[in-house]
Amino acid sequence: MFFQLAARNSRRNRKENGMFFVTLLVSIVSFYIILSLSHQDVMSFLKQMESDAVNKLMQMIPIFYVATLFILFFLLYYAGQFQLKRHQHEFGVYLMMGMQRSKLFFLLLIEDFRSSVLALMIGMPIAVLLSELISLITARLVGLTIIGHRFSFSLQAAIWTIAGFLLIKFAAFLILSGKVARKEIGELLTETPEGVKAQMPSFVYLLSFVVGIVFLGTAYGKAICGSAWHRVDQMGITILLGLLGTMLLFFGLRVLLGFFAEHGGKHRKLHVFNFRQLQEQVIRRSNLLAISSLMMLVALCCFGAGVAIVSQYSQSEPHILDYTFGSYQQDTTAIRKILSENNLASQFLELFDIKLGRIKTTEDYNHAFQMDSVMEALKEFPESKDRNILLNNFSYVSYPYLLSLSEYNYLLSLAGMSELELKDEEAAVFIDLDFITEQQKEMLDSILASKPACRLDQETLFLSGTVQTTKFVTDRSITLSFALILPDKAFDFYTCKKWEVYLNGILDRESMGNVSLMSAIAKMNTQLDKLELSYESYLQNMGRQMFYMVAASYITIYLAIIFLIVANTVLGVQFLTGQQKSSRRYQILIRLGITYNALCQSAGKQIVWYFGIPTFVAIISSLFGIRALFTGFLPSVLQNNIMEMMWISAAMLLVLFVIEYLYILAVKSSSSRYLLTLMEPQREE
Repeated sequence: MFFQLAARNSRRNRKENGMFFVTLLVSIVSFYIILSLSHQDVMSFLKQMESDAVNKLMQMIPIFYVATLFILFFLLYYAGQFQLKRHQHEFGVYLMMGMQRSKLFFLLLIEDFRSSVLALMIGMPIAVLLSELISLITARLVGLTIIGHRFSFSLQAAIWTIAGFLLIKFAAFLILSGKVARKEIGELLTETPEGVKAQMPSFVYLLSFVVGIVFLGTAYGKAICGSAWHRVDQMGITILLGLLGTMLLFFGLRVLLGFFAEHGGKHRKLHVFNFRQLQEQVIRRSNLLAISSLMMLVALCCFGAGVAIVSQYSQSEPHILDYTFGSYQQDTTAIRKILSENNLASQFLELFDIKLGRIKTTEDYNHAFQMDSVMEALKEFPESKDRNILLNNFSYVSYPYLLSLSEYNYLLSLAGMSELELKDEEAAVFIDLDFITEQQKEMLDSILASKPACRLDQETLFLSGTVQTTKFVTDRSITLSFALILPDKAFDFYTCKKWEVYLNGILDRESMGNVSLMSAIAKMNTQLDKLELSYESYLQNMGRQMFYMVAASYITIYLAIIFLIVANTVLGVQFLTGQQKSSRRYQILIRLGITYNALCQSAGKQIVWYFGIPTFVAIISSLFGIRALFTGFLPSVLQNNIMEMMWISAAMLLVLFVIEYLYILAVKSSSSRYLLTLMEPQREE
């Protein structure tokens, strides 16, 4: 009978407070996903390419794990407190009927254990499936054809997930159930009203509201302009202004809610009652509302900025080359011979040379190349950061590298791009993507359209076409800030046929069994490592980029989910607790003839406002916060893409509306069930 009672109570609690049970599931999923990170496909691959960076990231995982334990402990404690308070009258009846306090404690323990086990049974499979889904999505972001997916289950992550979840659940239970078991029977049977805080004059709240907006505006300005990122003390001041501004804003909100209560819609049913209820909630819990809004802000900043950064890193140059072999000779005959002797040449679809030379017809390195006409054209553009960067960079261009037109055109043909057409006295400009932004490229292209005249070793040369950025080797360490692409005769003349030569290769994956690119290169690397060849592969050089993408996607999205779930659960529990404290007011309304549907509509409007206010503040703040993160963390090459990334971040805010809508539905459902219990006459002991 005792265990049947515990089972029935456990089922009823899950039914009455589904939001709390969902919180348990989220805790389990969050733990497993972060702990199983090292077993993801992309991370396994990156261990081979960027082992040092990955190891440092893995060393941070325990920190995130402990931080999550700490945050979710208070969430479970806060949500559990509401659940126990909701049934404390029932516990008082048990004690009145002769149940011993130790037995009551044991009853609560069994109920909690059943819920925990059920949450683990449901949450662990969900966690494993979500982990696999995230792995596939991440692999897709970095290129699905690169990575062969393999199902992975981390037993260690599962054990630590179960242990961490049970630890914080049991710790929260001990504290809460101990408080319930120690209460006197009269305390359990009688609902204790929450005291109302002393009111201050209205101008104090109005002043707080205005000062809060001023503080937030100042913090936004310091973060976006970049001054907050220059020194630690400036960053501290910015964060302090943001925190104080949010706290003061919510402290002064009661004036705004009071205004809404007194004006507009007074003739609507329960309009004044709704806003007076909200006003009282804000008076009692303005700090908690502010903290919830700040957690939403952190979540939105992590999610919006993380997705935008990943999208920009994933928009890399097209993949053309799989291998580059370096040669210290004037040709690559020796490399080709070694590959043929070891039956490796047949596994390449293409093997072609590309030469890189310097100007050898003069020793005046400081004046070998002059492009005064380009500099003058740049100076005619309006003052801007892009213009100044180009002027500064080009002021050092006096001895550029040279590339052969025919070889570069062959590279373009393999990429499916239009080939360059140059006359004998013309040249094209090559600049690596690491040294030029899209806006700078457009500016320079407009100048090249007029074919400006330059001087190459005292000979006139006209720059033509558009800026070329297609990388000619796989080695990421070989980056050119400026080079000239010359017709073959001019290239041979100015280099005096003295150059560095690289042998580029594209694998024939059909001959290798149509395996994934990762498998094909791994197989080829194994064979090449046995030979005395210096080479770089595509995957080795994209490892660092993939690491940044994976770190941004996993960590930021993980933190966003944690903070968003915590913030919304706290808001939901706050409202339901406040509604329970106001039960007598609802009972009076019922006695006055208010119908159940009218009460539910009233509570629904309060819930929308209660969630909407901190959400609205968080959204407005996040637009500035994400912009500030871009200013502080983006590399210079991506700084000019900030507006595009801001639009991506804004689109991600739509996810928040979906999550908020689901939470509002859940809280409305729980509120309606509670209001239904108030429709019946209440017995008072």
